[in-house]
Amino acid sequence: MPNMQSINQKTLADALPDFRNLGVILRSLLLVNGMVLLVAFAQASSWQDIIERMLDISALLQPLLLLNLSLLFMLNTWLKRLLYKQGATVVLLLAMTVTLMIYHLGGKLSIYTIAHGDFHSVRNALLGSVIAGLLLVYFRFRVHALSPALDEARLQALQARIRPHFLFNSINAVLGIVRADPKRAETALEDMADLFRMAMAHDGDLVTVRKEVALARQYLALEQLRLGGRLKVNWHTENMPDDALLPPLILQPLLENAVYHGIEPLAEGGVIDIKLYRNGNDMHLEMYNPRQEQGSHHVGNKMALSNIRERLALQFDVEARYTVEIGKDFYRVHIKLPYVKEPLQPLLSRERTRVKTLA
Repeated sequence: MPNMQSINQKTLADALPDFRNLGVILRSLLLVNGMVLLVAFAQASSWQDIIERMLDISALLQPLLLLNLSLLFMLNTWLKRLLYKQGATVVLLLAMTVTLMIYHLGGKLSIYTIAHGDFHSVRNALLGSVIAGLLLVYFRFRVHALSPALDEARLQALQARIRPHFLFNSINAVLGIVRADPKRAETALEDMADLFRMAMAHDGDLVTVRKEVALARQYLALEQLRLGGRLKVNWHTENMPDDALLPPLILQPLLENAVYHGIEPLAEGGVIDIKLYRNGNDMHLEMYNPRQEQGSHHVGNKMALSNIRERLALQFDVEARYTVEIGKDFYRVHIKLPYVKEPLQPLLSRERTRVKTLA
């Protein structure tokens, strides 16, 4: 009998860090310069000597570090295709090669006051690879340390996204029209089934924005059964790239918050404005809804919104931004995250499967 694994037992495969991620670059710079500070502190004989030794070490190390990070940035796509051991080997060899190049070139141009000779050359090359190896170990352990947090964030997000009141309100809305408009009630039940199926069954960390929008539209269709003409939605998706990838179920909790805290307390209802667009290498999501400064609804525990912040931070590190603007009569959310495209290969595979099925 095969062993069964729960979601909390799921492990992440080893993978090189994303060398184009701003968080990875910043952490690399901070960690390496932290090592320089420790070495300078260990070798120094006075406080003034610490600064002098740091400057001496940095004169060689900073160009080496920046050049390595630049090359890894350019090679990032190619490195992702390699197995972890192969990619790690390439990174270590690259660090050794760049160290030797900077060491010899700097010495010939008299840029650095450094000792020469085979011993010093080999020593510096090995030190460069050791530093690169320590960074790889750090990022590897960081990924494994965060994997339980990713699973926990998914579970918390599932609990926060579909609150019990939404389920009961949707069922009541369907029951209210089942005799008067059975066709509409049947469509609403299908939307409910699709909504909960998509909410509970995501097989990856990212989904396409077109799926997110389709799910959000189904959710709003259910809410309009309850609210009728009080709920109006303006979609601005003319500049939305369909192949952009997002963390699953980002839109629905934001819409639920907008409906529950923005539209329901207003007797006349209101309009929710949703904008999805690409700007350069960034994907933007903006949502605007009216609010009543002293409404009858409670302020909520903001669990869903805090889960969105956490998932964005776990998925995109410092490259994602979540901002909220609260005015006297409005509430606006702006999410910015890197524009990540859906890979072409899975699209082709799905298309082939669809053609075979039709055949």
